Amino acid sequence: MARLRVKYQNELIPQLKEELQASNVMQVPRVEKVVVNMGLGEAIQNIKVLESAADEMSRITGQKAVITRAKKSIAQFKLREDMPIGVMVTLRRDRAYEFLDRLINVALPRVRDFKGVSPKAFDGRGNYTLGIREQLIFPEIDIEKIDKVKGLNITIVTTARTDEEGRALLAGLGMPFRKQSVAA
Repeated sequence: MARLRVKYQNELIPQLKEELQASNVMQVPRVEKVVVNMGLGEAIQNIKVLESAADEMSRITGQKAVITRAKKSIAQFKLREDMPIGVMVTLRRDRAYEFLDRLINVALPRVRDFKGVSPKAFDGRGNYTLGIREQLIFPEIDIEKIDKVKGLNITIVTTARTDEEGRALLAGLGMPFRKQSVAA
């Protein structure tokens, strides 16, 4: 069982149940899935970028990446419907908790001039999206084999009903939120 999941079950559930005044353990928010997405606009001209991105994504997440395709044709971008333009991975259960553990404790502290993640990136329903500018912060990536620095989006889907519940869950898991400054 993942280390972060054990922490969630043993420490966080009772704490959140009390903090959120939940009458039932099932009302306590939990991580449903983690979606890691990498959009590659340059894949239109160079298809090899997609292969290296899929390999890197598989190394980062520990699960095979799926190639995403364009839903619409956009003439300005020379994009046709059903062209491959990105890669993504959906992590659930233990893999999601293991990935979050590595993200929070290993990858995010390796970001240059890191001051914490934005506490405002919630969607209104307790889900959190985090953008990462370069994949090099993950220790699984070999710097010598990188052809191009690529960014990725990480969406943490929770069962929280509000942003406050989602923020309490992620803060309890150890997500390093930036301190909000009070404007005087």
